[in-house]
Amino acid sequence: MTDGAGGTGGTTGADGEPEPSDGLKAFGEVVKVFRKRARLTQEEFAPRVRYSVPTVASIEQGRRFPPPAFVDRAEEVLDAFGVIKAAAKHLSRQRGLAKWFHHWAQLETDAISLSTYECRVVPGLLQSDTYVRAVFENRVPALSDDQIEVQLLARTERQRLLREGRHTEYSFIIEEALFLRRTGGKETTKDLIDHVLQCAELRNVELQVMPLQRENHAGLEGPIQLLETTDHRLLAYSEGQRTGHLISDPDVSVLQRRYAKMRSQALTHEDTVSLLERMRGAL
Repeated sequence: MTDGAGGTGGTTGADGEPEPSDGLKAFGEVVKVFRKRARLTQEEFAPRVRYSVPTVASIEQGRRFPPPAFVDRAEEVLDAFGVIKAAAKHLSRQRGLAKWFHHWAQLETDAISLSTYECRVVPGLLQSDTYVRAVFENRVPALSDDQIEVQLLARTERQRLLREGRHTEYSFIIEEALFLRRTGGKETTKDLIDHVLQCAELRNVELQVMPLQRENHAGLEGPIQLLETTDHRLLAYSEGQRTGHLISDPDVSVLQRRYAKMRSQALTHEDTVSLLERMRGAL
């Protein structure tokens, strides 16, 4: 499964895994130069920016997209004259995505609305780092540590859409079973629920859980990804384990009707938050 709107991660197709972009490598070199200028080792620098040593190392090597908090803290700790913040503005956000998903990912950045129903894994835009890692550690055939880092990088890049795309309205319908499955174990599930609840606090995000016990369900045929462009075109995206494709009218109309029906069948946003908080407390 690939990094679709509800996919498992930034996986490429059968032609192999992606490599870190030159922009990420350049950003990593900038951080490294300023760190050395400040006469700090990675072990000394990491706690000052409140990230682990492996995370700092991955960023400096261009293997991981720097979170906004890292950029801000590194700029302040290293007194970098605004250079680190400036370098971060020019990073590529498409590396690590499957080729067939690139078009959809580009459309996402300017979409008026994005709607996602997922029954396989928690949607990519809502996944915590530990959950992403657990998902890719379960991949068959197994990925190398470097390949997992690239996938984590791709997911971190794409998740910035939620906070930077404030003009976009996000709707998510997620099966309750995905939280009960405990992918990655209890601690990973706690971290996931905490992360999802933080995302649910954003004003442009509506989150609904489809109850485990539901006699009527309009989404039995599988996941749904819907998008409205700035010129009000309605598109959908369908994803299999190794392929994905865009869908246009008239099929989009059918998927819209199914999604609208599911919104009435799932828990409300408020009831969803309450359910997740109870699930979190029971872990």
